[in-house]
Amino acid sequence: MTTAHTSIEPLVVDIAIVGGAMAGATLALGLAKLSATLSATLSSATLARPLRIALIEAHVANNNHPGFDARSIAIAHGSIFELTRLGIWPKLQHLGTAIENIHVSDRGHFGMTELNAKPLGLDALGQVVELARVGNVLFDELQKSSVSVFCPAKVTDLQAQTDGHLLTLDNGTQLHCQLLVAADGANSVVRQHLQQPTEQIDFDQTAVVANVITDQPHQHWAYERFTQTGPLALLPMTSVPSTPSTQSRFSLVWALPPAKADELKNADKAEFLAALQQAFGHRVGRFIDVGQRVSYPLTLSYMPRPIYHRCIFVGNAAQTLHPIAGQGFNLGLRDVVGLLKVLEHAFSSNTATEIDLGSSAIVHQYLAARQADRDSTLNNIEFLVRGFSNQYWPLVAGRNIGLRLLSWLPPLKRPVAQTAMGWR
Repeated sequence: MTTAHTSIEPLVVDIAIVGGAMAGATLALGLAKLSATLSATLSSATLARPLRIALIEAHVANNNHPGFDARSIAIAHGSIFELTRLGIWPKLQHLGTAIENIHVSDRGHFGMTELNAKPLGLDALGQVVELARVGNVLFDELQKSSVSVFCPAKVTDLQAQTDGHLLTLDNGTQLHCQLLVAADGANSVVRQHLQQPTEQIDFDQTAVVANVITDQPHQHWAYERFTQTGPLALLPMTSVPSTPSTQSRFSLVWALPPAKADELKNADKAEFLAALQQAFGHRVGRFIDVGQRVSYPLTLSYMPRPIYHRCIFVGNAAQTLHPIAGQGFNLGLRDVVGLLKVLEHAFSSNTATEIDLGSSAIVHQYLAARQADRDSTLNNIEFLVRGFSNQYWPLVAGRNIGLRLLSWLPPLKRPVAQTAMGWR
């Protein structure tokens, strides 16, 4: 799926995106739509030609793609709204499983509450999608778009220049861009080339991720159960054709101490299911099967300033979150939407025939637009992890009282639900 370029001279583009997983692919499609909209609405004096967009992705979209693997993610209601506005959700909605209710509990204590879609006048609080299936759809859409896609291709050299960045790919192709967008994940190659620092908080937890089957229908409930080792989340999934209607699939994310996570990841199926049943209880019935188990360390990593000379970092390249509230992709999508809005404003408010998309003004407008939401989300995630993975009795009492108050005083649920749904 690589776009060929054999000229000795670099291919000149306006924007180059490195990384084509959820954030990068969504941004590329959003930019293609923005270019088409601007071409239809602005005069030729403002937008003399369509935007030239390049996407560089190291892996072909399949089950082995690190960004489109066997995991599932929850896409919040606010993110569904933005994806619909970008024309992307209609292509993905057949893959979604609605979350109509969320049950939150603190194992071994009295605190529990529910968040429900109907009292908010909604059909769902969010949708669960499987990343591998989403990746195939997004790459199909990219092939139909105006985006020049280089895949599989890796950036082997990156030179910051006065008027942009010069990228060299492993196939020898060179590209020059005004604006470089790093969407290449937690181990961002762009960030390493530009030697940009990150801050990291290690929670001393490892997530075990797997698909599990229960002997009862999920009825579109999601669960967040706080245990002594960390949170345990279950997201409802669409059943595969071979699954009986009396059973259901869930996507499991279970935070554990690293040694325990390694033990359970490699335990036999019966031992794993027994441990899961003990930790979660019987609210979803009996756990009867588990698929492939994978694990990864849980940290909160972030760039204090996710910008550089003519470069913007989005999604996991800018910050990686603990999955306690399922906000990773939702925050990354808000990065994408924020950048699209800054670029749209730059065109609609400028009468010049050429706009420098990598200018310091545009890069810093993006930073200002994203700072408050980003800081708030990072702080909230750290607070939740430390507050709910702690057995210090004043914290235990406080969080359980807080959960009970949400149950006793329904009006308090609305702002919590709005935050969970990504409303800003």
